[in-house]
Amino acid sequence: MYIHREGYKICIITALVALAIITAIVNYMEVWNGFAWAGIGVTALASFIIIRFFRIPKREIVHNNKQIIASADGKIVVVEQVYEPEVLKTECIQISTFMSPNNVHVNRYPVSGKIVYANYHSGKYFIAKHPKSSTLNERTTVCVETESGQQIVIRQIAGALARRIVCYAREGESVKQGEELGFIKFGSRVDLFIPLSCDVHIELEDRVRGGLSVLATL
Repeated sequence: MYIHREGYKICIITALVALAIITAIVNYMEVWNGFAWAGIGVTALASFIIIRFFRIPKREIVHNNKQIIASADGKIVVVEQVYEPEVLKTECIQISTFMSPNNVHVNRYPVSGKIVYANYHSGKYFIAKHPKSSTLNERTTVCVETESGQQIVIRQIAGALARRIVCYAREGESVKQGEELGFIKFGSRVDLFIPLSCDVHIELEDRVRGGLSVLATL
């Protein structure tokens, strides 16, 4: 397990602030009581939670050209047929994964292929579980075309808490299944739009892990 590069600055600042607070408590507390220990405990716990948010566990990423793997850790909140108007402009299957602040927040490519579309949209900050968040919230949309010509759309969506989407996708690049697509800071959601012909292997409320869980078969 290691800390993601998107968290280096925040983690260093968090550690320094925590150290300063604890040092101040130790140096200036004349009488040690429950409040002093509580202050140290709360500071340490808050620091641990923030630093832990940027953790990246080591994983044996799934690689299978016929499978669509999860782009994010979290809970499946949408599995339904929808019309995707931005890229595919056709009916498809939407699979949405909600990431709580407790989840690993790196996002990964669900398939290998070439990036044929990448676009950022400013927007609102509805709760990520809200149905309208997919089209109204701040988001990035990326489309990967596989070697067989099938297109998979990945959409990173900011939520009420998440206000920072990082996306590494660039049009024209070739990407490999399981590689990092980006990072969403402090909880949000990732939508996948896949062909109707796919066999879906997950259901609502299922827990999935990015790079490991198989969502569907092409």
